[in-house]
Amino acid sequence: MKFWPEGVPQTIRYPEISLPQMLRNAAQKFPENSATVFYGARISYRELDDLTDRFATALQGLGVKKGDRVAIFLPNCPQFVIGYYGALKAGAIVVACSPLYKERELEYQLNDSGAETILTLDLLYPIVSSVKGRTKLRNVISTSLLDYFPPALGVLARLTGKLKKIPCLGTVNLKELISRYRGSPSQVDVDPKRDLALLQYTGGTTGVPKGAMITHFNMVVNAVQIAYWLPALEGKDIHLSVLPFFHIYGMSVAMNSPIYVGTTMVLIPRFEAKTVLEAIGKYHATVFCGVPTMYIALLNYPDLEKYDLSSIRSCFSGAAPLPVEVQKRFEEVTGGRLVEGYGLTETSPVTHINPLDKKEKNRPGSIGIPIQDTESKIADLETGAMDLPPEQIGELVIRGPQVMMGYWNKREETERALRDGWFYTGDISRMDKDGYFYIVDRKKDMINVSGLKVWPREVEEVLYEHPAVKEAGVIGIPDPYRGETVKAFVSLKDEYEGKVTQEEVMKFCKERIASYKAPQYVEFRKEMPKTAVGKVLKRVLKDEALKRPA
Repeated sequence: MKFWPEGVPQTIRYPEISLPQMLRNAAQKFPENSATVFYGARISYRELDDLTDRFATALQGLGVKKGDRVAIFLPNCPQFVIGYYGALKAGAIVVACSPLYKERELEYQLNDSGAETILTLDLLYPIVSSVKGRTKLRNVISTSLLDYFPPALGVLARLTGKLKKIPCLGTVNLKELISRYRGSPSQVDVDPKRDLALLQYTGGTTGVPKGAMITHFNMVVNAVQIAYWLPALEGKDIHLSVLPFFHIYGMSVAMNSPIYVGTTMVLIPRFEAKTVLEAIGKYHATVFCGVPTMYIALLNYPDLEKYDLSSIRSCFSGAAPLPVEVQKRFEEVTGGRLVEGYGLTETSPVTHINPLDKKEKNRPGSIGIPIQDTESKIADLETGAMDLPPEQIGELVIRGPQVMMGYWNKREETERALRDGWFYTGDISRMDKDGYFYIVDRKKDMINVSGLKVWPREVEEVLYEHPAVKEAGVIGIPDPYRGETVKAFVSLKDEYEGKVTQEEVMKFCKERIASYKAPQYVEFRKEMPKTAVGKVLKRVLKDEALKRPA
């Protein structure tokens, strides 16, 4: 505790409440505070509490019961917050789906979770429509970004053709649905420590997506922990919420934690450097949590000096290593503090952060120290049963009130990950003598693209669908902007040699999986290096790739 930040309690008595109760508390304490700002349109906490009540009542009217799964297929917008808290008020379990998903990814997640209801953006409805017949979906609720635009801006968007509502046949519109209902939903008894709030999908330490079972208490705990660590200015901070809410990092630090303290979220659906810079100056944002690629893009934006960023006070960076030079320069430009942290979907997610109070407590290259009520240690890589001393390299292991209950319908994976109350992260790490932790490498072959997990096996399966591909191996290679990017090694069937280009293979993948998963580089090989049993030696491919440019 030698480097513990001043003014931050080392242990907290967490409120044993549900996420909806957390929102109600904020609405009672700060009813007229702006909860969300979306292109200038504001929704107060009182209004947000009412809108989520109405949506919960509507869901119950559609037959949604306690424990049912409700999927949310949206970017950051007021409808995500309304859908999220409304579903929870109805007693449902939220399944957040990335709007970057293609058909196969969405279909898998809907079927694995058993979701019967989905809230989707009109722009994404064609994807929902194409998979609906192969899922259990019976309720499809659609919405348009224009539904919550300021009226004047909405008219302008329609007139210029930059944005228009897309008809979604066979769906019910969210705004129309909410307008039909008044009053509170039927009371649903929720045990915060036992009842699930989320099935949050992750690759974990294997390549098959798994639903991490996150309770209401897990998420409330992490919201409280983050609020104390900042420390948040109750009812006064302005959070720039550009981290995607469908991702556990954005959901916790850019949505739930601001709601816990009743502060304002400026919602941005997609990261664009100019939009973010303008929003910081216009709304005087005080807190901005992001990933390294965001900070890099902002610092490299032309005419950066024209924007007023002086309101920024506190920034977290997570999901990928933060370059020291980026951290230093961003602090110089804004005058605020930027520190690196760490977390996982299975831990709701934040477990480690560098202290914000004094610059000398920040260790560049480190993920920081364990946050309140969180224990962390390094276990041996062979058995995981032996605790290692400082500076020894092993697997990062974590215990705390934010750790998940397990993986949805996957007992064996749960037993491997959770042992004697400890979560085995699959990340190779070390701890220095002062208690700061450092990520050294990752178990298995996971590729980290701008903080988003990419599993080679999933990409390889898509490559093997191409009629010309005989063999494929996928690895991650260093990328100065994304941290890592995807490279595919492909050997072609004899009849296709010389007839297929790298660009065609990349295009084939981009049409079938999210763009960040698709290979950015393809190298054709006559033969693949293999083990004696015929397994492609990715280690050899990676070693070769690192010796020469992509």
